[in-house]
Amino acid sequence: MKRTWKTCGEHGSYTRRHFLFGAATAGLLSVHADAQTSTFGSVRPRSSARACIFINLNGGASHLDTFDPKDGPWNLSDAAITQYPGGLALSRKYFPKLSTMTSDLLVLRSCSVWEAAHERAQFYIQTAHSQNPALATEIPHIGAVVAYEKGFRGLLPPFFAFNQSALQGATFLGGPNMPMMPPATRTGVATLTHNFFGNSSQQRFEERFKLLQDLDEPLRQKPYNEVMAAYASYYSRAKTMMYEDSVDGVFKFSVDDENRYGANSTGRAMLVARNAVRAKNGAVFINVTQGGWDLHVGQFDKGLSTNLFTLSNDLDRAVGSLAEDLKASGDLDQTLIVMMGEFGRTPGVLNSRSGRDHYRPVMSVAMMGGGVHGGRVIGASDATGATITDTGWSGNRPIYPEDIAATIYSALGIDWTKTIDDTPSGRRYYYINGAGDGGFRPVEEVFA
Repeated sequence: MKRTWKTCGEHGSYTRRHFLFGAATAGLLSVHADAQTSTFGSVRPRSSARACIFINLNGGASHLDTFDPKDGPWNLSDAAITQYPGGLALSRKYFPKLSTMTSDLLVLRSCSVWEAAHERAQFYIQTAHSQNPALATEIPHIGAVVAYEKGFRGLLPPFFAFNQSALQGATFLGGPNMPMMPPATRTGVATLTHNFFGNSSQQRFEERFKLLQDLDEPLRQKPYNEVMAAYASYYSRAKTMMYEDSVDGVFKFSVDDENRYGANSTGRAMLVARNAVRAKNGAVFINVTQGGWDLHVGQFDKGLSTNLFTLSNDLDRAVGSLAEDLKASGDLDQTLIVMMGEFGRTPGVLNSRSGRDHYRPVMSVAMMGGGVHGGRVIGASDATGATITDTGWSGNRPIYPEDIAATIYSALGIDWTKTIDDTPSGRRYYYINGAGDGGFRPVEEVFA
């Protein structure tokens, strides 16, 4: 039986089904360019976006202190929580830039998750599958599924990732669908050119690469194993990016832009994401992780290097500038921006250590661009952010990460009910477990 919102029991309970569903066999990797896929029936993806920038608020951002703020004694006196049309509310202290862009912002306030431990919950939002340790190495990241579906449509790889080492990769979908994880610095990627020999550098590199190809030909034709085949495929794709000014420029940015986005890992990654989207050279799914949201202690303590002010202001500056620039270039309408963590935080007053702990029943997800109808909220929670009081959508239940993943797939023109039958383990891989039978599905109200 596939896990669905109907078969998992009450939210918060941990059943055998949670253990059984997840990722797949350890240590297996193959190139699945010709994988056998099937669907549950006829669905119509929205196809409203050509790219997705997924912002992973690693650690679990507090819904009550970000996108679902409430009046209460837990707020600072200068939080400046302001109500906007469409039911939106934001703190102008934490989100000064996004507070001026609420007409583009959509907030889902009726979201829940199945997990409350970081490792398992991160795996869950990255893959839309539960983490089964026995099978985890076969379940790919959502971005890898997107890459597999879209393929290479330019010089850039379809899947990028920034700022996260514990990232689920392509697994059995193979090397070509692995994320490129470049540095985000003003000087770009140094290895895109090898200028050791002046004007003759590129010619000498091409000659040496051809020699390497000639020597490796037997191994590429008959690789020892699937890992070697995957590596060779990825290696040849990387070669096409070298000595290309259009590619080199994607990874570079000015000092002025860095200052505008924020001279930090979040701002720099968002700058490269902007460049990759505007280049229209093959990038489809870009994962940007902002860590530090696990604020159990002193979330308002400015004496700590990581606190709610630094996190929210860094996110606000980077995402606000990203949205401004994509709107100016005409790309925002075709770029879906998603902001979410792996769970919410405890509601109401702060804990005894002036922070918030892990909380599964309620969380918020924010979206912009890519066909999203902004300037409003979907769903509601109670006065302390403890329970969902209005689901706000046709599902008449909480919105789960499976639904978010299905929404992303739909926006990108991907059939979320697909399966891949010929996996290394022989287990059928479902893009979304429980899709296609009245269970998990896109939140169509996002686009309404």
